[in-house]
Amino acid sequence: MKQVVQNYKSGELAVLEVPVPGCKPGGVLVRSAYSLISTGTELMKVSEAGMSMLGKARSRPDQVAKVMQSVTTNGVPATYRKVMGKLDSYTPLGYSLCGVVEQVGTGIDDVKVGDLVACAGNEHALHAELNWVPKNLYAPVPEGLAPRHAAFGTVGSIAMQGVRQGEPQLGEVALVIGLGLIGQLVVQLLAVSGVRVVGADPDPVRCELAERLGAVACGAPASAAVEAAVAKLTGGHGVDQVYLAAAGGSTQPVELAARLCRDRGRVVDIGKCRLDLPWNAYYEKELDVRFSRSYGPGRYDPEYELEGRDYPIGYVRWTERRNLACFLDLVARARVDVEPLVSHIADFDDAVETYQSLKDGGLKAVAVLFRYPEHAGKGEAEDPAVAVPAVQRPNGGMSTPAWGAKTPVRLAFVGAGSYATSMLLPHLAQRDSVELSTVVTTTALSAANAKRKFGFAEASTDLDAVLGDKSIDAVFVVTRHSSHAELTRRALLAGKPVFVEKPLALTEDELAGVLAAVEESGNDRLQVGFNRRFAPLLQEARTRFGARTGPASLRYLVNAGRLAHGSWYLQQGAEGSRFVGEGGHFIDTASWLLQADPVSVYAVATSGNEDLQVVLRYPDGSTATITYVTTGAPGFPKETLDLVADGKVLRLDDFVRASVYGSKRWVSSRLPKTRDKGQNAELAAFIKAVRTGGPMPVSLESLVATTSATLAVQAGLVGGVPVTLARTR
Repeated sequence: MKQVVQNYKSGELAVLEVPVPGCKPGGVLVRSAYSLISTGTELMKVSEAGMSMLGKARSRPDQVAKVMQSVTTNGVPATYRKVMGKLDSYTPLGYSLCGVVEQVGTGIDDVKVGDLVACAGNEHALHAELNWVPKNLYAPVPEGLAPRHAAFGTVGSIAMQGVRQGEPQLGEVALVIGLGLIGQLVVQLLAVSGVRVVGADPDPVRCELAERLGAVACGAPASAAVEAAVAKLTGGHGVDQVYLAAAGGSTQPVELAARLCRDRGRVVDIGKCRLDLPWNAYYEKELDVRFSRSYGPGRYDPEYELEGRDYPIGYVRWTERRNLACFLDLVARARVDVEPLVSHIADFDDAVETYQSLKDGGLKAVAVLFRYPEHAGKGEAEDPAVAVPAVQRPNGGMSTPAWGAKTPVRLAFVGAGSYATSMLLPHLAQRDSVELSTVVTTTALSAANAKRKFGFAEASTDLDAVLGDKSIDAVFVVTRHSSHAELTRRALLAGKPVFVEKPLALTEDELAGVLAAVEESGNDRLQVGFNRRFAPLLQEARTRFGARTGPASLRYLVNAGRLAHGSWYLQQGAEGSRFVGEGGHFIDTASWLLQADPVSVYAVATSGNEDLQVVLRYPDGSTATITYVTTGAPGFPKETLDLVADGKVLRLDDFVRASVYGSKRWVSSRLPKTRDKGQNAELAAFIKAVRTGGPMPVSLESLVATTSATLAVQAGLVGGVPVTLARTR
């Protein structure tokens, strides 16, 4: 299928061929009929992409702060790879469309195939021929409403949420500053609510349009006409509400709002204008400044948007989905008229030229629609999955076929997120012994990006076809945590060697499911991404430390830091606790240094379970204490480790410096160019095992022991007593 994309690094716009997205549970697959260009938000994004790197940095200081923090934590090279990887990727455009339901996912019963729906969301209602849309981001289109009008649903919801934040009352007077697409809709929504509206915009054509759609009077912001109209309508008191629907770097909108608003009036920010508020003016009138967040309650809440958990109507009357349905109803009943806002309808294939014309000013428009082919051809049916016969090893496990000296190992990647594209794929793409065969994702564009950047032969959203492909020699699972165990289980049953990023499982039941797949298939070819034991600096330090005769004491401080708001790591209900997600790294490192698996786990936490102390005991009496904190200083190193035994001390400082104290002292000679945490060496060991049919880099028993110990931490926190672990070796 085709999708409109942009490269944020170069500014390039393209209509790209990408895989058809899969129809996941809890949503529907929608074939687009019309999608709406947001001439404000989208053109701002297009303009930013054309800036220099310095210009981009100036326009997004919040992102610059994140980059600087990443430099402190991960070093310059790793941060550079991550940032450039994100910049040099195709990103989607669009967030408001209307289309026909083509496939219904499990759990959906309010629409059926063939129904017309309006869709929202900058990850789900894209300028693309097909989109997967979760339940709370679509609404059925009322009978008789034209699809091109229903495509306004999302921007209408944005305008409606702004009006709701202003709490207009019958007979009040409002000022709308900025008469672009959102401003024009705000004018109509206020007028239909019984509010008299004055508009302000420097474009006389937009002022005339707003007056036709219900405004009492409009004019340029600096004109006397606006102030005169406000004075006449309010008896000199000032307007009850001001809606800021303008964008740009001028302070004129907020200054005008203060001047024309009445005492204790309300100012609602809907657009993205500069908010350097004149303190005296806002203080003297005690103005109430409010922000309107996108489509309404539920926006940016993954449980609402992705998991379909609605808010009770008695507590949240107007959610984003209810706003969407309400706006569609108003348009269907002719209370809001969007037809006069349509300046141009372009064929979807002409998307690049349309954006360029808008950017250059050749096409002056309030709203532009893309029209999609009415009878787009469907993709050919995929070949049915073919079971891969197992090749038995003497010990009952699976083996891989023999390779010729120059035959590459063919890999499939399931998932192509930030970690995969910054820490794994750059290493694999440089190996002559590897062929990146297929990348599989649930979103079409991420697969297309990975294919372009790393040279995958194919991009797909069909996992079954990949697992049934005899030519695939190994599968990498690099998805969100909640899917690791199931995807690993399926790949093992398909006879594939599997590299799965940590964690292997989020629960004991998931772990048992993976082990059952090993037992059923005889396939034990599994590696979990516990990479720190492969770090060259740590390996050299362990060699310098030498063998030990007595028990050891190990202390591992992990200064994990706080997560950014909205991070999927915070979705503990779906993705498990943060420690379950990454704690296996540190337990595996401790067990590798102590050359044994733990026999018990004791865990305590501070109030709120933000900071953890995990004590592991080992068969020979050794102990490891992992202090996992999120409340430390961001400038402090992330990982520091001390191992003490037999009169010797090994010290690791955040994978940039190591030392061993004993009869002789050793200190790593120089700081490495990067924090090498072992990913490249781990990948090399896995590829070698796949190629030769030799043992996996880490035994299955050790992987299971580390996973069980990680899961036991939560049980220990609940029970308040040490948890005894089953011996695996």
